[in-house]
Amino acid sequence: MPDIVVERKGRVAVLTIDRPRRRNAIGVQLVEDLTREFARLDRDADTHAIVLTGAAPGFCAGSDLKELADTDLTGMCAHEAHTGALARSIAFLDTPVIAAVDGFALGGGFVLAISCDVVVTGAEARWHLPEVTIGWIPPWGLQAVVARVGPVAARRLTWGAAPFDGREAHRLGIADTLVAPGESVLDAALREAEGLAALPPPAVASTKQFYAPLVAGNAEAADAWANRLFAGDCGHPVAQATLRRFGVKA
Repeated sequence: MPDIVVERKGRVAVLTIDRPRRRNAIGVQLVEDLTREFARLDRDADTHAIVLTGAAPGFCAGSDLKELADTDLTGMCAHEAHTGALARSIAFLDTPVIAAVDGFALGGGFVLAISCDVVVTGAEARWHLPEVTIGWIPPWGLQAVVARVGPVAARRLTWGAAPFDGREAHRLGIADTLVAPGESVLDAALREAEGLAALPPPAVASTKQFYAPLVAGNAEAADAWANRLFAGDCGHPVAQATLRRFGVKA
């Protein structure tokens, strides 16, 4: 079964990550499904904006280490590289993508969300990059963090000592729109999407094309370097203990 649900809201397509039993974690099938649907919707003349969200309980909990227990370190690095390529591709779509973050955005879920063009967050949403605390550098997507908050703040966020809520994400610039408690994050994201969908599509696409290299920068090279550092970190005892806990062969 696909790991996403696709719904049509007029000129807006809503992609919902639908793996609630795995906290919407990023597995191999999810990467394939999102890659396919982003490409398909970007070619669809009736789709003027895309909303990316997650089924309850949250947006996305990062890489699915339980699924990756069936592979080795080389396979895990390859999966992370494919996920990084998916996240980078969002900047180069002609169609704007809005992330609707409720519940949590953790690890790879955090970076997938901020790789979108606009980020809408609930005030109580939990944001965290926990990778360093469990033994390794995030293996992709750090250019997206730098693009939003600058390198010094990005470094501090990547150390990830403590999670923070949507209010702090908005204050930092990680999120663009803050939704008050009790209000629908998806509805707020749809309003953002509908506003963009009402604009002339060629001008919206041209704006994305102009800013893509400025936002993405050297993301491909940065992801390749981070992936190599990640592989090296996985030999450290703390990382080894984390991997053993999930059954990953490292």
